[in-house]
Amino acid sequence: MAILSIQSHVVYGYAGNTAAVFPLQRLGREVWAVNTVEFSNHTGYGAWQGQVLGASLAAVLVQGLEERGVLGNCEAVLSGYMGDAEVGEAVIQAVRQVRKINPQALYCCDPVMGDIGRGFYVKPGIPDIFKNQVITLADIITPNQFELEVLAGIDTSSLEGTRKAIDALHAKGPKVVLVTSFREGISPLGSVSPGEHIDMLVSDGTMLYRIRTPELPFTWIMAGSGDLTAAVFLSRYLETRDIQQTLELCAASVYGIMEATFTRKSRELLMIQAQEELVVPSSSFKAVRL
Repeated sequence: MAILSIQSHVVYGYAGNTAAVFPLQRLGREVWAVNTVEFSNHTGYGAWQGQVLGASLAAVLVQGLEERGVLGNCEAVLSGYMGDAEVGEAVIQAVRQVRKINPQALYCCDPVMGDIGRGFYVKPGIPDIFKNQVITLADIITPNQFELEVLAGIDTSSLEGTRKAIDALHAKGPKVVLVTSFREGISPLGSVSPGEHIDMLVSDGTMLYRIRTPELPFTWIMAGSGDLTAAVFLSRYLETRDIQQTLELCAASVYGIMEATFTRKSRELLMIQAQEELVVPSSSFKAVRL
């Protein structure tokens, strides 16, 4: 069985498929990578070369997989940064093609749009396609706090508001909602400085869990952590089908890689050097039911 990962790609560093494919493979997953953009480096550097590859290429590549008769071996689709709204349409079509052949296939959507302190960094049409089309197809959605507030239209500065926002996303279709970063008392539309800890939240519509890890005081933009988180969470969920266990495994692996990256003051995730953190994390954290 394989995961079809439709995301951006960078030549240097880790973002999109570059941050997702290796972790999935290291966790034992076969991955079919479809790249939506090809950039020299992630956009956090402020300058880059490359281009959006376009929806037509993504659609043709998925069609080629269907012609080979292998789409039935796809157990999940993972999507991230889309580049433009047309790529979103191609992702929707890919999910439908896979489910036509394998109705049990999961769709995990990382609704990449922006972040606290940076605001939006996608084209204007992207938020609407996530809100109105993409998330209605998703089984799992993995927004950060900024993206959760945008998708739900509900203030998430409090835990109570965040619960309501998560419930609003469940009502649109996703069975599992993973909030990849949460800071209580912080407005996602403002700015934020690193604190003592940062939370992740996960809900399956009946249970909500929070896990807390130290917040590493990065003073530089660290791209790829959300892509890494979505990939690890999806792989572990396919393995366990248990949101609490999945959250604990995911948080431990992501923290391990982020800690190694911070300790060595690297501007890029130390994905290769710290790869054992994916399989046997050196730290462990307990998810608490709220």
